[in-house]
This record gives sequence, structure tokens and C-alpha cells, in this order.
Amino acid sequence: MEENYVQKLIGFIGQSPTCYHAVDTIRREFNDYTLLNEGEKWSLAPGGKYIVIRNGSSVIAFTLPEGDCSGFQIVASHADSPTFKIKENAEVAVRDKYVQLDTERYGGMIMSSWFDRPLSVAGRALVRTETGVASVLVNLDRDMCVIPNVAIHMNRQVNDGYKFNPAVDTYPLWGTGDAKNTFRAEIAKAAAIEEKDLLGADLFLYNRMEGRVWGVKEEFVSAPRLDDLECAFASVEALKAAGPGNHANVCCVFDNEEVGSTTKQGADSTFLSDVLRRVVLALGRSEEDYYTLLAGSFMLSADNAHAMHPNHPEYSDPLNMTEMNKGIVIKFNANQKYTTDGVSEAVFHHICEKAGVPVQHYANRSDLAGGGTLGNISGRHVSVNTLDIGLAQLAMHSSYETAGTKDVAYMINGMRAFYETEIRSLGNGAYALK
Repeated sequence: MEENYVQKLIGFIGQSPTCYHAVDTIRREFNDYTLLNEGEKWSLAPGGKYIVIRNGSSVIAFTLPEGDCSGFQIVASHADSPTFKIKENAEVAVRDKYVQLDTERYGGMIMSSWFDRPLSVAGRALVRTETGVASVLVNLDRDMCVIPNVAIHMNRQVNDGYKFNPAVDTYPLWGTGDAKNTFRAEIAKAAAIEEKDLLGADLFLYNRMEGRVWGVKEEFVSAPRLDDLECAFASVEALKAAGPGNHANVCCVFDNEEVGSTTKQGADSTFLSDVLRRVVLALGRSEEDYYTLLAGSFMLSADNAHAMHPNHPEYSDPLNMTEMNKGIVIKFNANQKYTTDGVSEAVFHHICEKAGVPVQHYANRSDLAGGGTLGNISGRHVSVNTLDIGLAQLAMHSSYETAGTKDVAYMINGMRAFYETEIRSLGNGAYALK
């Protein structure tokens, strides 16, 4: 089972070069769920399974109980990863000898990890139709460009802390001088349209290297975009496998976490609150019922965590470091970059212990600032008790990251146990779990 999950994860990542493709992949995983349109009235039934997509890059899937709904049990992750976005006027000519692509950074990537490896272009194209405009997924799906390093003979400082300039050093090489005016043509071809009908696009570079299992005991998996497609994949698998209960199970995969979530489809939008409120109203409940149900709801904010680094173990907190293949990571931060508190920790510990899923604990070394994630951001709009979790990995925000092969199954089983547990708030930090 562990091996099957890892290979399926690699396949999921391979089908998801951008957040748009990830959402499309998730939609196909939930092919038996009814697709809802935010612009139409919803008709929901007890026991139903539904999915709603916003902007083509964020998705919420949920299942309803057969009887009265006692609350929402939510797992939230994100589908975007640091990369380079291609600008509207994309082609850069270099002395008529080369054609490059004009890009800008999306999120906080490790720039050096993008050099000297096969890259391609994917995203969405906005195309002219007989009635207006339509969005079409595009993926050139072959080795199209490389960001070449400068030879050490011309850059002797490259190993001494060289500072890369994203307006100079990281432009991908697209072709020789005679490749002028081919970029838009390639995108139009991928969208199966005439170039004149290409009206707009959101396009990104992606790493073409396939995921690999490696290590003397095959204990590691490396792939692009493990942060955070690994958690998104696990949440999808867990929701599909979870049995029914008295609550609604919700799987959210947001866009734009890597750039602050402040978009109409990010965790700082009203997407989740809009969906949950509409579920309550469509089931014939009142606005006050919505707030009552939220008070008894629970969320797992799932985003990967830092494993202790083999070359720099000193970067980890000596007592709260994490290891790959040692289970789900519960993340803590005194300043609430992570939302975990003693109550949410205790509830999840109880669930995982009963399910036989190992957990470990992570906190930043006290003099090193860590990153945040979507749990506390989402909480501005949907205030429920929340726990921040993830899986330990190396090289976060690299174009090729590494995690443990055992941990994929741990996360799926832990999330499934969460979905299948009835979590009833008794007030003041007390919960009944069964």
C-alpha cells in the first residue's frame, strides 16, 4: 500500500505542472461528485457529494451526512508552488543570436535549483469563442527551455555566495535567433486554436524532471512541487476513502499560498466561508445555524514541514526537530504563524493514536524565522479550531524536493481517521471523540 501511494503521488504531481492542472486532476479524482457552479442556485441533498471550483485554481470538495449535520471537518492545503511566471510580452532577443523568455518570480523559490535542467511551460490560455471567452489548459509537455549557468571561468564567485539577479540571470533560453515569434504560436497550438484567438494567458515554467524513489532502502521520494501537492494528494485520497459520519467532510485546495493568499481564490478570500454558508442554507438551515455549526467544527491546515537537514542539523531546534519517515508533523509557533495550540494538538494526538499513525513535533529554532501557511489566514474568515500539520521534507521551495516514502501513507491514514472521527465540542477546550 505504501508503494502504491508513493507511485500514485508521483503520477499526481506529473499531471499537475501548475495549480490549474492540479485542480483539474483533483476534479477527475472526484468524478462521482456533483459539480456546483458558484453563479447558480445550489440544490443539495443529505448524503450527497459535491465539488466547486473557483478561478480554475482552487477547489473545495465535500460530502454531507445522511442526517442532520453536526459540523464541518475540514482539511486545507494548497496547489501552487514557487516558480517563474512568464510575462505577457514573453520573447527577449539577445543580439539576434538567442531568444529568451521574460519571466518574474512567483513565490520564494531557491533560484539556483532552476538552472541546467529541462523546463517546459504550462498554465491556462484564454481563447476567443463564438460567444465570448473560454479558459483552456495548456501544457507544452516537452523539454522546451533551460536556464543555463554561466561557466565558472566567467563567474568565479558563483560558489562564494553569488547573488542571482532575476532580471538577468534566470531568463530561460527558448531558442536560437530564428525562434523569434514562436512562443505565442506554440501556446496557441497547445490550446488547439489559431494564434489570433489567443486573448490572454497565465503561464509558468515547470521542472520536467520526473519523480523518483531512491535511497539504499528506497526510503526517499524526490519530485517537483512536493510542497504542497503531497498534502493536497493526501487530502484527496483521505476524503475518497473516508466513511460517512454525522458531520460534513470538506477538502479544500487553495491557490496563491506562496504569495500571501490575498486573492479571490486564496485562503484569505471568502471562498471557504461562502461554500460553507451556502451548504447550510441549501440544507434549509438558518444563518444562526451556520455559526452554531462552525463553533463545533475543526480544521487541519496541511502544508509540508522542514526535516532536519543532514548537512546542517544545527538549523533545527534541538528538541523539536523532525525526520522523514517518522510520521505526521504537528507544527507550533508561539506567534501563531502556525495555529496549533494545546487543544487542537490533544485532539489530533487522540485521533492518530487510536488510528496507529505516528506523529512528531516541529518548531523553528528560536533565532530563525520560519514561514507561515494558510491555517491562520483562513481563520480570518472561518474561525474554527485549527491544527497545522505537514510532512517532513528537505529542500523546501527548491524546484526538486525530497520527502520520505513512508510518510505519504501516514498522512492519508491520519487524515482519513480525522474525517471518520466524530469531534464534538463540549466548550472550553473539552471535546468528545468517537
